[in-house]
Amino acid sequence: MENVSKPSEAYGKNYLPAYSLSEILIVLCIIGILIYLVVPNQTSVVTSAKSIEAQNMLSMVHGLEKSHFYRYSKYTADFNELGFEQALTIDKGGQAVYRIEITSATLNSFSATATSLQDFDGDGNYNTWQIDQDRLLKEIVKD
Repeated sequence: MENVSKPSEAYGKNYLPAYSLSEILIVLCIIGILIYLVVPNQTSVVTSAKSIEAQNMLSMVHGLEKSHFYRYSKYTADFNELGFEQALTIDKGGQAVYRIEITSATLNSFSATATSLQDFDGDGNYNTWQIDQDRLLKEIVKD
């Protein structure tokens, strides 16, 4: 039998097996690449989460418009008549990301939009939602 020394004997009794620096760097590079691939996909999650604000506000406007219609037999473009107060938007020091507007109001129909004040993914498009008297809620401009 050959006299083969064990690694622990070669380096002393306090030797512990460990990963080399190059192995650790390779693992960190792989993790970095995976994070790089995943982060851009998160913008759609952020957009859909923030668009819930627009959908809720437009649903509220729809309910107020319907109530106004049942009372006065017409729709209105005046937020004061509806009793709707727009939350303070981010450009005015508030937290609301969407600006709500009633784009048209006639005797038998109305249309309201919610336009984002932020470009969530940096492509130059601002997310816009629209609702009408039939409660048809649709995304006009995707971000």
